[in-house]
Amino acid sequence: MDFNADWSAGQPPAVARFYVNNRRDGSRLLSSAVVIMVMGLIRCDTLAGRIVAVIAGLLSLYWWQCYRQLQQ
Repeated sequence: MDFNADWSAGQPPAVARFYVNNRRDGSRLLSSAVVIMVMGLIRCDTLAGRIVAVIAGLLSLYWWQCYRQLQQ
């Protein structure tokens, strides 16, 4: 992939998104993150459970926002 071609057209180079381009795969990612968050909440009595719950919760919020922007 030639990133310099984008600059010659006057646009910034393409960067990889941390999400997919269709609603089916997006819903799979989102539901997986929610399940992992719930698993962390079940073990919220431990530090590892709280860390997993917070990270998965933030990730699912980000993926939910990306999912809402998909059209197809």
